Amino acid sequence: MKITPYSLGALLLTLLALPAPTPAVADPTPAVTRQRHTAAEITTFLTSFYGHHGPSAYDREQRVSQQLKDKQAHAPESDVLLCAQNEPQDIAIGTATVAQAAGVGWATVTTQWGSDSIDTFTAYVRLDSRPIKLDDVICAG
Repeated sequence: MKITPYSLGALLLTLLALPAPTPAVADPTPAVTRQRHTAAEITTFLTSFYGHHGPSAYDREQRVSQQLKDKQAHAPESDVLLCAQNEPQDIAIGTATVAQAAGVGWATVTTQWGSDSIDTFTAYVRLDSRPIKLDDVICAG
């Protein structure tokens, strides 16, 4: 095939007639931040996880970090998920707080044991856990 100035000019005109590619618009939100759990998601998760009387057997197996399972294995005399030895009469979850820089969110869990006996502890969730899982529990006293 013989290339002539005319064929090169025709090729150039053809290329110029093609629509320009659209540049990809960069998402200003870093991928890590986009995929992290929000305070509302953590509150919803903990409310579902704890219910009114404590986590189910399924929740204890599937929705708890390995770190917390190990912690429970080292304390068989108590329930580390409830900071107790038995089942509370009721459970309430406070509004979650999120620390993006630390990669963790938490909420206060209040357990009611009798007419006027209550206790509190803090439940922690890693913001990047997929699926969302309870990562740690710190008892108040």
